[in-house]
Amino acid sequence: MRNNKLNSLIFVLFISGVLFSSGGSFAQAPSKDLAGAELLNAIRQWSSTPVVRLTLAELNTRQANLDQASIDAVDKQWRDERKSNDQPLITAVLSSPLSGYLLRIQAGSAGLFTEIFVMTAKGLNAGQSSVTSDYWQADEAKFQKTFDVGPDAVFVDEPEFHEGTATWRCQVNLTLTDDDGAKIGALTAEVNLTELQRRAAARAGS
Repeated sequence: MRNNKLNSLIFVLFISGVLFSSGGSFAQAPSKDLAGAELLNAIRQWSSTPVVRLTLAELNTRQANLDQASIDAVDKQWRDERKSNDQPLITAVLSSPLSGYLLRIQAGSAGLFTEIFVMTAKGLNAGQSSVTSDYWQADEAKFQKTFDVGPDAVFVDEPEFHEGTATWRCQVNLTLTDDDGAKIGALTAEVNLTELQRRAAARAGS
């Protein structure tokens, strides 16, 4: 009898885990609408600083004549370096002032932002708070639905469940501009929707 009860408990825990990890009733995804105007205004404020704009201006000038073959080659180098102990390209990007700035923004958000990276006009990483899987982003929606659309474009991707932290996350993507409103790059900020929902509920209850 004791074994039957134990087996039943294990079964219940298993089913609960399946529902939770698959986005079932135990882990209902918060609406991506939580990432609304207030959050976007905050992102635009800290992404319009000189360290962002000056870095992009320099890199855009340097990368102006890069052809697709060169872009593919440097993207391959990045992906190869992720598997190696020798990482000159990754180290160069992560040690830049822009990456340091984005890391401070992420740390200062107290769990709201889980990843931030900025892309040049060519879609190459200009700075980032952590190592991305690849170096070239222009073949992905985060760039195609922002920079390729226009200076005011915003694209909020669908929420995804992060099993390691049991939280829901979504990527907020937008075009970056200079003082004159001209496109200079794009930004992706991965937002912890679970934390954003918690903060919204706390404000509503206060």
